[in-house]
Amino acid sequence: MFDTLAEKVPQDKDLPVRAWRLAVMRRVLQGTLYDVLKQQFHDERNGSGEYVPLRQRKPSVRYNLCRIVVRDTVSMLFGDGHFPAIECGNPDQRTQLTALLADAKLASVMSDAAYRGSVGSIAVRMRVLESRLFFDAMDTDYLTPAYKADAPDTLEKVVERYKVLGRELAARGYTIPDEHLDAAWWFQREWTDSAENWYMPKRVNDEDKTPPALDEQNTVYHGLGFVPLVWIKNMPGGDGIDGECTFRPAVETSIEIDYQLSQAGRGLKYSSDPLLMIREPAGAEGEMIRSAGNALVVSEKGDAKLLEIDGTASSAVIEYVRFLREVALESIQGNRSSADKLAAAQSGRALQMLHQSLIWLTDDLRTSYGDNGVLKLARMVAAAAQIFPLKTADGVARKIAPNLPISLRWPAWFHPTELDKREQASTLSDLRESGHISRRTAVSVLADSYGIDAVDDELARIIEDEVAADARDAARAAQTKAVETPPG
Repeated sequence: MFDTLAEKVPQDKDLPVRAWRLAVMRRVLQGTLYDVLKQQFHDERNGSGEYVPLRQRKPSVRYNLCRIVVRDTVSMLFGDGHFPAIECGNPDQRTQLTALLADAKLASVMSDAAYRGSVGSIAVRMRVLESRLFFDAMDTDYLTPAYKADAPDTLEKVVERYKVLGRELAARGYTIPDEHLDAAWWFQREWTDSAENWYMPKRVNDEDKTPPALDEQNTVYHGLGFVPLVWIKNMPGGDGIDGECTFRPAVETSIEIDYQLSQAGRGLKYSSDPLLMIREPAGAEGEMIRSAGNALVVSEKGDAKLLEIDGTASSAVIEYVRFLREVALESIQGNRSSADKLAAAQSGRALQMLHQSLIWLTDDLRTSYGDNGVLKLARMVAAAAQIFPLKTADGVARKIAPNLPISLRWPAWFHPTELDKREQASTLSDLRESGHISRRTAVSVLADSYGIDAVDDELARIIEDEVAADARDAARAAQTKAVETPPG
């Protein structure tokens, strides 16, 4: 059924096949895949009176399982308390870099990127405008990356190319002849390590095969020394440009669920208004009204019946849908936990085991959107800080040292309960006293649970508290000794 729907999605032969494939998967994610069908589910016949098969009708019930799984993974990846912390070895530099990323709303941008990139890939662009940082996620349907031959993990350029009507170009300020306002034009730009190059539009049917001329008016020369985009492949697999789609194995099953639920709803509507069958000869004349207060009179040899169905069919459909949901979630490692299993308070470890399949899925995404996304963008910011004076919205200048070693520290999957914290503290205390770990390591382990931003600063405060406590104890001991010692 999915292939039947996908074939109805328009495909531009002048664009790469991946552009059509990404567009189809995006329709699945957004719930607009059925828009290619014109017939509503309750319309069994078309305008000519011909019967319309179910596969040509839009389902009336839509349970977008694919979107639910993507939302769950994005929440687990970058939701509240799950965004990774920046580590760079220097508490002050960490504060400066974290402030820049927070001011640019990187967490919100990465959540958007992880959601939209679930179809296969996403690009995140960095811009420096008036000494401030800005990030935005870009769909990759019309983007094509090129990597350096001697550094396959480093972008050499990213080309954007798509079709647009002449009147849309005219609205952007381009000079388009009136006779070509409704014609299709190629719009093209590319990002390199020195500029964002814009090119003059060319008509699609233009026989001139020369490359488009550079649009000097819109071209921006940034001089960063690197392409200010990060190309993120969603999951391991896919092709050389796009990663594997998060929900692709569950699409067919999700479509089956929609049609089964729609049929079940249709059956329930029929049960509430069953078909009346009358066997001739009938005695009633004129319009027949079916109601409890209206008697239907038939002749001696006539008969009238209501063609009813029982509820076993609907129950069977519901059980079948539950089974399909389990199969679909298992195929894409979605969250199969049930609220019935959370009757009592659970520890963080118990919750982790309950959501283990979802954690495995999100763990793959941590590599894609963390190491290949957030980390690369943080390093870009550090490199850009050596060229441009960066500041936050409050006007405070933020200086980043060159060659800053940057890494990510991911938080725990679930917030620990008080019992978890007590057991963890006891374990760390025993390890610390036995000399198996250092105090710094113990504080680092506790940092996420207790909101400790800078481990070194926390250690310094601990030492200050210990020194002050020792001074108080010494003063108290001296005072006690003076009271107990008689004069002379």
